[in-house]
Amino acid sequence: MPVTDTLHAQDDLLHPIDLVEALAQQHEWAFDRLADDQIAMEVEGQWRTYAITLAWSARDETLRLICTFSVEPPAHRLGALLTLLNGVNERCWDGAFTYWDEQGLMVWRYGLVLDGGQMAAPGQIDRMIAAAVEGSERFYPAFQLVAWSDQDAEAALQVAIGRTYGRA
Repeated sequence: MPVTDTLHAQDDLLHPIDLVEALAQQHEWAFDRLADDQIAMEVEGQWRTYAITLAWSARDETLRLICTFSVEPPAHRLGALLTLLNGVNERCWDGAFTYWDEQGLMVWRYGLVLDGGQMAAPGQIDRMIAAAVEGSERFYPAFQLVAWSDQDAEAALQVAIGRTYGRA
């Protein structure tokens, strides 16, 4: 049975962060409920473990997600990384990356607006988290290539754009 199916019967009664916590438990992700309106978790990807935080803002009725991973390029590569970041964001439809230089973190950001008292469905939240991990996985090699080699942004972006089909 899909993870979200078991939550549907009660989803209209749950706070968005309660839904996130239930999903984290079902996926067996390590998590920490930081406050009533915030949760942090770790999700294992192919390239690395991603730190994901979701926070609910009742004031503007938005569920915010950030997914972070370390990218600490040498100072002389930062310009190329930022150029790549612009190219990456042109290809993202369900969120956007930003770079937090002080922390050395690449950040995927997305906000689900639930105005007018709407409730998030478990499937929506599951998809938000999946999109963050998929986007991070897709572009992680390109970020690393630009940060740690002499490749330019366009060449690195081709790594992320190319998709492998089939099996060897």
